[in-house]
Amino acid sequence: MLSGKKLPGYRFPLAVISYAVWMYHRFTLSHRDVEELLLERGIVVSRESIRTWCINFSDLLAQGLRHRELPRGSRWHLDEMHVDVGGVTHWLWRAALEHGVVLDVFLQQHRDTEAAKSFSERLLGEYDTPEVIHTDKLWSYGASLRELPVLHAVEHVQVVSPARCNNLVEQSHRPTRRQERQQRGFRSRRRTQSFLDLHVRIANLHHAARSTVPAPHRRSHQQAAFKTWWGTVQRVA
Repeated sequence: MLSGKKLPGYRFPLAVISYAVWMYHRFTLSHRDVEELLLERGIVVSRESIRTWCINFSDLLAQGLRHRELPRGSRWHLDEMHVDVGGVTHWLWRAALEHGVVLDVFLQQHRDTEAAKSFSERLLGEYDTPEVIHTDKLWSYGASLRELPVLHAVEHVQVVSPARCNNLVEQSHRPTRRQERQQRGFRSRRRTQSFLDLHVRIANLHHAARSTVPAPHRRSHQQAAFKTWWGTVQRVA
């Protein structure tokens, strides 16, 4: 059975809580699925408790993982996807580096110049200015880049989605679609943003290696990911 340090106000130890949160965000599982997997390990906890853990710890863990990431790359790939949140149309804006690591996701109600500018400013507040920005043909990208002086010297490459050079950000939308189907749609904008923030950080942490990479290398990568995750959990606690 998982054991370890207990947090004030929580009946279960930190190891159990963090393991449940990690499983829910790492795999396409429901709270009921996580409840059953924990029960198999002798841990009796309700799915409502798991849901509460995910709500209470998602933001802290996402911030912790973000600070541990060392994104290296000079090309941003930007894209947006349609998402229904509580029956209202929203747009999920996503930025990824050239090797597939997601920089950020941002849920907004609009798909216009102001929304594209807000997303770009959010990225510039966290990361260095890129050398090249790849986008699709949405005119809002070009208009927003012209409004930000710091990006005037950045090369803007527009492609017809899903062209090959922008395909990696298109592919990174797939896990979000799977989670959307698993949860039978998103219901709250704030909760959806919180969920996806941690979801992409954990996906970055376990960024899949190519199939040609030897198995020992992949296992070493996963072990390092687990170590980083547990270090983040302990810092948050």
